[in-house]
This record gives sequence, structure tokens and C-alpha cells, in this order.
Amino acid sequence: MTPDSRDNPSTRWPSRPQGAGLSHTGHVRTNNEDAILIDPSGALWAVTDGMGGYGHGDVAADLVIEQLALLPHAPISGAHLVAALQSANAAIRRWAASANVAQMGATVVVALIDGGTATIAWVGDSRAYRLRAGDLLQLTRDHSVVQELVDDGRLTPDAVWQHPQAHVVTRAIGAAERLDVDSVEVPLKPGDYLLLCSDGLTDCVAEPEIIAQLSAPNPDVACQRLIAAALHNGAPDNVSVVVVRIDGAAAP
Repeated sequence: MTPDSRDNPSTRWPSRPQGAGLSHTGHVRTNNEDAILIDPSGALWAVTDGMGGYGHGDVAADLVIEQLALLPHAPISGAHLVAALQSANAAIRRWAASANVAQMGATVVVALIDGGTATIAWVGDSRAYRLRAGDLLQLTRDHSVVQELVDDGRLTPDAVWQHPQAHVVTRAIGAAERLDVDSVEVPLKPGDYLLLCSDGLTDCVAEPEIIAQLSAPNPDVACQRLIAAALHNGAPDNVSVVVVRIDGAAAP
């Protein structure tokens, strides 16, 4: 896959996306059950959050990243992302059966960047955002009990984190034999930032602060600032971020 494979008459993409990632155990947990994928080619990025309540969350997260890393360095599509996540689902279930573990799983958010388009695939409550000209847009919809309550009008967004089931997800890789993966294609422009994160960030860093920390000189600094903000606000969970800057220039 080449960065300019989706050029159109109005936009050119002379350079690959620049990105970085960072993961931290946080202030409370003793084990980091998150994992991240950083692609030097600029095409594939991911954050996965092993579910500690299920046991062996770190193993589950690593198995997801392993399956994504097996994707070939050739043109790939959203269908390939879904297939890789389904393979991860099977791998986690096999590992759990061999280790006599009743249940284990992970959430994930993946970004495949091809020229002026990002394909976002996700399972659970790990999220993707796009920052453009100071405007932060959430690209994913949580697979969670509280999100369903909000969608049904039985819970207000402001009351989500006070709900006793705030961290209960309705989908996870490895949780069931069948895995449903949601995906969306998102248009990109030079200057956009993509943020992938585990819920350890969004649980304790509000969107205005995310915007402020993303407005950094480069993705490395943005990652450091986002993690620092989560730690400053208590970081009761593992927290992981991947930040990708979309480089390029409008054609004359």
C-alpha cells in the first residue's frame, strides 16, 4: 500500500502519516493489560485493552496485536481488518481453552490509513477520534451497556460514569464464538490528527483537555501530554494512546 493510492484531482499526499504511541500502567493497577501497534509505514495503528475482569487480559491484548501484525505489507482493506480481528477472537478462545481459563477478552480500535481515507474498526469501548482545526469528532460508538441506555433515552450522557455498569462492554474479542466488528470510513485532510485510545484515557480526561493536549508540535509530544493528563487526573486504569498526524498538502 502506498500513501498516495487514493489521490484525487484536488489533494496529494506526498508523505506518509507520522505517528507515535504510548502506554502506561496508571496509578492503581500493577499490571499493564493494554497493548499498542505502531506501523513505521504509516498504514496500520491499533490500541487494544485486555479485560482484567476476565483474567489474563495482557495475553488477550497481545494476541490481538499479533494477529493484526500478521497483515501483509500490501494493499489491505477493511475486510482484512475484520478478518484479522476474527482470527484474534479464535486465537484468544483457543488459548483460554488450553489454559482452562473460563473467559478472557479484549477491546480494540484499529485505524488503516490509505491516502485520504482512514478505515476505523473497533470492538468494545476503545475509541477513535479525529481532530481537525480544533474540532474533536468521536469516530466510534462504544459497545457498552451505558451506551445502549443512552441510545434508548434511559440515561443522559452526563450520568454515564455514575452508572454502576459504566465499564460493562457488550462486545469483546474472545468473549463469544461469534464476533461482530463495526467499521467506518473517514475522510482525512492534511493537518488532521487521529487519536486511538483505551478507556483509561477517556474515563479521566475530558474532551476539551484532549483537544488541548493533541494540539502539540508532533505526535510524540501529544502522546506524552495525554498520558500525563490521565496520570494527573488519577489514572485508575491502564491508559494507552496512539496519535497519528496526517501530513500532505493540497494540490495547487
